[in-house]
This record gives sequence, structure tokens and C-alpha cells, in this order.
Amino acid sequence: MTTTAITIRPAKPSDTATIASFNLAMAWETEKLRLNAYTVEHGVQAAIADPAKGSYFIAELESSIAGCLMLTHEWSDWRNGDIWWIQSVFVPPAARRKGVFTALYKHVEMLARAEDVAALRLYVEHENAVGKSVYAKLGLSLTRYDVMECDLREHH
Repeated sequence: MTTTAITIRPAKPSDTATIASFNLAMAWETEKLRLNAYTVEHGVQAAIADPAKGSYFIAELESSIAGCLMLTHEWSDWRNGDIWWIQSVFVPPAARRKGVFTALYKHVEMLARAEDVAALRLYVEHENAVGKSVYAKLGLSLTRYDVMECDLREHH
């Protein structure tokens, strides 16, 4: 069996349209939510331009973009350390079950350990059994917290 190497790199401005399309697809696939494409594209541009907002990582397989994720940071006074949130994860259907997310996660975990990050976290939909299984195999577990939100902007 031949395995193709997956490479991970930081996103660059020329990745904006691909990342935005992945975010739109992920929102529809996971929540049946149609996001505003203009807003998403500008949100991706803003994060790529300002790492304080978030950092995108791109997975490439056979010289094509095969997935991405974004990291955001939260300071925890309880832990006296950063918590990195993994967000905007998407692997297109054709690239799934090839180790793309695992490569992305392991890359982020390596960076987090090198920077003494207190924890890695991510959101997962309650019904996403496949995602939960993948995340559990990588060492993530459900916490005792539920997420509550007050959406201050309507999404149509």
C-alpha cells in the first residue's frame, strides 16, 4: 500500500477563497446553515491578515488543498495558560479517511506542546458521531461543559 504524504502549512492570502468555500460547506453539512459568503470571505481574510484573530492551517495532499482548520486563543486564569480552540475544520469528502484531519491535529498538538499551551479544545455537534469518534481516537474527550451563546448577529 502506498501512502501519500500530507503536508501542513500556514494559510496565505491566496487560500482565502478555498477556506471560505470550506467554511460555507462545513456550515451546511454540519448545521444546514447557509452563511453569508461575503461575510465569511472577509472573516477569513481578517484572520489571515491578523494572527491575533486566528491562525489557519492548510493540509495538502498530492499538491492540492485537502483540508484546513483555524486556531483561536483563550486565556485561562484558572490554568495560567492559553487554551487553543480548533475551529473551522473541514476536509472535503474526496479527501476524507486519508489521515488529513489527523495530520492537521498532530501538527497543532505539536505546536501547542512546544508553546506550553494548557489545553486544546474544539466544538462538535451533538449528532456528529463520526467526528466524535475521530476526536476520541486522537485523545480528545467530552468535557462537563455545555456551550451557551447569545448570537448578537443574525445569520440568514
